[in-house]
Parts: sequence; C-alpha cells; structure tokens
Amino acid sequence: MSLLAVKSLSLTLGAALFTDLDLTIAAGDRLGLIAANGRGKTALLRCLAGEVEPTSGVITRARGLKLALVAQDVPPALLSLGFRDAVLSALPDETAETESWRADIVMDDLAVPEDLRSQALASLSGGWQRTALLARAAVEEPDLYLLDEPTNHLDLSRIGRLQDWLSALPRDVAVLMTSHDRAFLDTATKRSLFLRPERSMAFALPYSRAKAALAETDEAEARRLANDLKQADQLRRQAAKLKNIGINSGSDLLVVKTKQLTERAERIEAAARPVHREGSAGTIRLANSGTAAKALLTFEEARVETPDGRLLFATGRLWIERGDRVVLLGANGAGKSRLLAAVAGAISAGHPAIRAAASLVCGASDQALSQVPGAQTPFALVTRLTSSDQTARGLLAGAGIRADWQTRPAAALSGGQRARLAMLLLRLQQPNFYLLDEPTNHLDIEGQEALEAELQAQGATALLVSHDRSFVRATGTRFWQIDRRRLVEVDSPEPFFAAEIARRD
Repeated sequence: MSLLAVKSLSLTLGAALFTDLDLTIAAGDRLGLIAANGRGKTALLRCLAGEVEPTSGVITRARGLKLALVAQDVPPALLSLGFRDAVLSALPDETAETESWRADIVMDDLAVPEDLRSQALASLSGGWQRTALLARAAVEEPDLYLLDEPTNHLDLSRIGRLQDWLSALPRDVAVLMTSHDRAFLDTATKRSLFLRPERSMAFALPYSRAKAALAETDEAEARRLANDLKQADQLRRQAAKLKNIGINSGSDLLVVKTKQLTERAERIEAAARPVHREGSAGTIRLANSGTAAKALLTFEEARVETPDGRLLFATGRLWIERGDRVVLLGANGAGKSRLLAAVAGAISAGHPAIRAAASLVCGASDQALSQVPGAQTPFALVTRLTSSDQTARGLLAGAGIRADWQTRPAAALSGGQRARLAMLLLRLQQPNFYLLDEPTNHLDIEGQEALEAELQAQGATALLVSHDRSFVRATGTRFWQIDRRRLVEVDSPEPFFAAEIARRD
C-alpha cells in the first residue's frame, strides 16, 4: 500500500536542490535519504511534510495519512517545558487530559529515565532533546515518520535503543530518515535514495550495498557517455570526408548522406546526458610534519579523575608510537575526553605521568570545535597561519567557505563548515600528532570519508575518540578500552560496539 508518492518533484532555493524526483513510500518502508550537507535532504522532508512548497511536481498522500516530521532542533517554545509536558503538548488539549498515559508509554518505549521526565528540555543534553522530539512524534501514532538526523548527539547505547525502537514499530508504519551514521543506515534501512540535483538514484538496498551499486551505475553511465560521444565523433568525421568528396564530385547523393550523418551525430550528442559529478562541500586535507621520535607519548600509571578528584581510571604503562592511530573506547562518562584534555595539558605544560617527545607538535580538535571561536571570522583565523591574504582566501574557498562568508563570524557557519574550518586550521599548524575528540560529529558522509582517507594517506599519528563505528573501523590501528577503572589494550573494537549497542540505559 502506497502511503506517499512523489512525481517529477523539483525544488530550487537559489540553486536546484533536486529535479524530476520520483519516489514512492509504501507501508512498512525503511528508507535512507543520503546527500552531502546543504544538498536538500531537510528541504525534501519539509516538502513531504507540507511545510515547504516545491517548485514543481506533485505529492500525493494516502487518504487520512498521519505524517510526523522530527526535525533536528528543538523549537524555542518547547525549551522551557519539562520532557513529559513537551511530549503531551503534541496532543490536542482534550486528548492530553484524558490520555496522558500515552506519553508515559512512549517514554517507556524510548527508555527515558524517570528523573529526566520532569526536567526542562533546555537543561538536557542534545541527545535527550532529540529523544523528546521523537517522543512527541510517536505519541501521535503516525503512519509515516520523517526523521532528520535522528542519531545526532546519541552515544552507542542510545543508538542501539533507537534501532530497537524502529524495529518494534508496527509493520505498516514507514520511516524515511536522513543520517550521516553509515553503520546506523546499514542496520536501520532497507532502501536508499541518493538525492541529486538531477537524476536522484534509489536502490532497494541499505546504505553500504546501495553505495556500491551507485558507483557501478555511475561507472556504467560514464562508459555509455564515452561510447556515445565516440560514436558521434566518428559520424562527424565520416560526414566531413563525404562532404569533401561530394563537393569535388558534385554528387547530390553524397551531400544528402553527409547531412544525414551530421544529424545523426547531433541526435546522439543531444541524448548523451552528462555523468553526475558530486560537487564537494569543501575539501579536507591534513598534514604530517614528521618526527624522528619513535614514541611520541608515554603513559606511566597516569590517573584520570573527575573535577572533584574521584578516580575514573588509571592508564597503566602505555605508549603511542609514530604512525599509531589509537582509538579510546568507553561508555559515556567513562573519562575519554578527560584523558584527551590531560594529554593536551601534558603537551603544553608537562605532566609527571604523561611524557611527550620533544619533537611532538600537536593538532587538537574537541567536540565543541573550540579552536573555531564563534566571534572570530574564518578569514582572521586562517590569516594568522598563512603567508598572504590571497592564500587564506583560496584555502577557505577550498574548505567550502565562500568569499562572502569568510569575513562573517564563524558562529554563522553551519556545523559542517565549522568542522571543515577546524580541520583546515589543524593542517596549517603542521602537526605530527593529532588529538581528535568526536571529529565526525558535524561532518556529512563525504567529509567523514575524506577525513578517514587523509588520516590514512598521511600516516598520521593520533589519539582519537569517536562514537562513529565506521570511522573507528576505517582509521583505528590500536584500541584502548576503559574497563573497570583501567585502560587496557584490546585487539578489536567490535566486542565493545556490540556490548554498547546491546546495553540498555
């Protein structure tokens, strides 16, 4: 049964985000929507929800369809409400009074702790705010969910809970979701739509397999285009020869034949559709200035503590050698970010139990992207590290920051742009050691894959924290896990991932 159908849908907002899009969402569908930052994913969801009018095309909804759009950000009017009140406010007043139990059932399904249910949304983490928006949608019992980046700000255990919740939805409920979490898309979806300005492509496959199929389709299209253009070129060459012969001989038949060959070449060229080229949202490049030191960091029973002095864990005797990319594994609150902060402090000011090589040059990026102060402009930040204004402008443009945005406060940039700017600043520092805390948080899939490729290509040495399973698998060469107040080396992150996904808060 079709819940929603789209025919020849187009949307232009300054530039064409998508054109001639055909899409059908059936009962029970699990569809992933994939595109880079700023390429129209959210705009399409809003079109389907009736919040944005498309430039052209038709959207047909099943009679009586109940549709819920779960946006990325909490509306300001909800921030002062408690979690439970925010969920109840999604219902009509009469229903909220007589059927308030519906909110409790939804919160139970999403494993919302009792002590959070009365707290104002403004006081909660981004992950719990996202959960509140999902609960508001669920309490209305829609037929179709439109989820915009539902895994943002969630740790692995909460992603596992979300996966369970999606699996437990009634079989006829459909979900269309955007996400930059590749592992989540592989688990939670059965179909994939790659949104493009022209010729968006859909596959009845989850993300990784669909991406491979997309690459094959694009390659076949490129070969077809090359063959068509080669054939047209051959026809034009043949026509040119016949034209010369016809002129010299005065043959009307050859003149006619020349015209026919030329027209045939023109038809082939007109029908040849250019191969899709994904426009970059901004390049990510890193540097590795190199060092002769073998061990860049050495830990000798360093203690990692809470601000009030309670022990979180001890490191034991460990070291990071040149070329190692060490991933820290541990549950939220275990102390991963505090260890990174201790390492940064040891590099800058020394530490009795954390020794850094004299030649170590650190490039650090934290979850808040604090190396990109919101009040400063991208241009000012980059010119401090470059030889000329022209060089700075070129580097910023390459990182996806247009000229008219380069002199605005960095706070005005999107999360993806700030993340790319942060990586550019790291590169310009010419580090030989990277300290990265959740570096993929704000990056789209294109950016994540570019960062992975750069870390590998540069042979970078790094200490990393990430909840992104695909990123960890691609970049990590060693894995340290916080286990019972000790930091121990493990062979693989997979047991930890499995345990965290299965863990129930």
